[in-house]
Amino acid sequence: MTVRTRFAPSPTGYLHIGGARTSLFSWLYAKKMGGEFILRIEDTDRERSTDEAVDAIIDGMEWLGMEHDEGPFYQTQRFDRYKEVIQQLLDNGHAYHCNCSRERLDELRAEQMANKQKPKYDGCCREEGLAAADDTVIRFANPLDGEVTITDHVRGTVVIKNQELDDLIIERSDKTPTYNLTVVVDDWDMKITHVIRGDDHLNNTPRQINILNALGAEIPEYAHLPMINGPDGKKLSKRHGAVSVMQYHEEGYLAEAVLNYLVRLGWSHGDQEVFTLEEMIEKFDIKDINKSSSNFSIEKLQWMNQQYLMSLDPVKVAEQLAFYMMEHGIKIETGPALVEIVLLLRERSKTLVEMVENSRFFYESVEEYDAKSVKKHIKEGTTAILVSIREKLANLEEWYADNIHHVVQEVVNEQEVGFPKVAMPLRIAVTGSTMSPSIDTTLDLLGKKKTLDRIDKLLVYIANQ
Repeated sequence: MTVRTRFAPSPTGYLHIGGARTSLFSWLYAKKMGGEFILRIEDTDRERSTDEAVDAIIDGMEWLGMEHDEGPFYQTQRFDRYKEVIQQLLDNGHAYHCNCSRERLDELRAEQMANKQKPKYDGCCREEGLAAADDTVIRFANPLDGEVTITDHVRGTVVIKNQELDDLIIERSDKTPTYNLTVVVDDWDMKITHVIRGDDHLNNTPRQINILNALGAEIPEYAHLPMINGPDGKKLSKRHGAVSVMQYHEEGYLAEAVLNYLVRLGWSHGDQEVFTLEEMIEKFDIKDINKSSSNFSIEKLQWMNQQYLMSLDPVKVAEQLAFYMMEHGIKIETGPALVEIVLLLRERSKTLVEMVENSRFFYESVEEYDAKSVKKHIKEGTTAILVSIREKLANLEEWYADNIHHVVQEVVNEQEVGFPKVAMPLRIAVTGSTMSPSIDTTLDLLGKKKTLDRIDKLLVYIANQ
């Protein structure tokens, strides 16, 4: 048997963290088992579905590297097939027409709730033999006794008595099919062997199994994933970071890091935190998915991203950094090679966008100085220190970090001050603030001319205060 999994999002919004993780687990299991991964767009909700959302979902999956083997298939292109299956259920006595009004159903629900009963349709039209009409819906004739046993790879065995289920609508009065019908037909036709999805769908599973049984179709295996919560344990929302996956791309996260973080949201393999893609595929098993909910943490994602910034080939990181440099209007030809920036800043930057901002002074002139830094470090005597170090740096024939460090230390000794008394004003001169890597490495990358020009500029600024 060829394992076939699917990801079936509704295009009513972007691809968020929860959807991306569901897609990843389905994709990984297919790859692990040498199977096939199918993308299906469940776009029957025409009022809320948009082409932009479809594009956003596909873009997010492509960025993360989750390529589908088949699809995308669109449910709106399969209405004829759904009608065919609904007619088959009618012909076999597994479905019937119902003309119960909204008022009757509302009264029924209110009465059941008042009696502390589970609200469900009472089968009023089940034996009426009604014909199709403008106001009729079609209901599935759910079995009246027995039970449905779900052997779930995450939750174990789940047993639902058929008496707890009702005759759900499979075709609305406007003659469009409902979710539980379309998903069954699609999984059947597409030969899906494993349905991996959020546990918010668990209540749909016994209904779908009963429809599959009525059609004589093979039942797929199921794995229902626990939900993802925010760090406070509450439902994940935008304030927790539940944004479009592509927003993480815009913010400078590496796709490899986001993928690694997603796989650890609810799945583990010993104490290992960082996985290559090959390791994810090799080690992934749906039986190892946690039964409890996971908590999303932007701090943990940032940590993971920094691990990748530090461990990936700096040349590859530099290629990605170039995109963000251009996006933020920095002309990379005016400064050091980007691979040098990566090596210098990867331990000080959580994202590529942060790396852009941390390296901006290498490519653009310093137009203003941080007021707090100036107040704290530009004191009486600073001018003499800057003049001295400028003279020594100007006379330096071989411009590299060790020599620059020696010059700074020489000024420290001559002026009889602590190292920060020299390094901090120098940092302010070349970066505009006191935030930079080691001063000798910073000046080495910046270059001799820019360094001297910026010291001159700060001296003028001090003189005019």
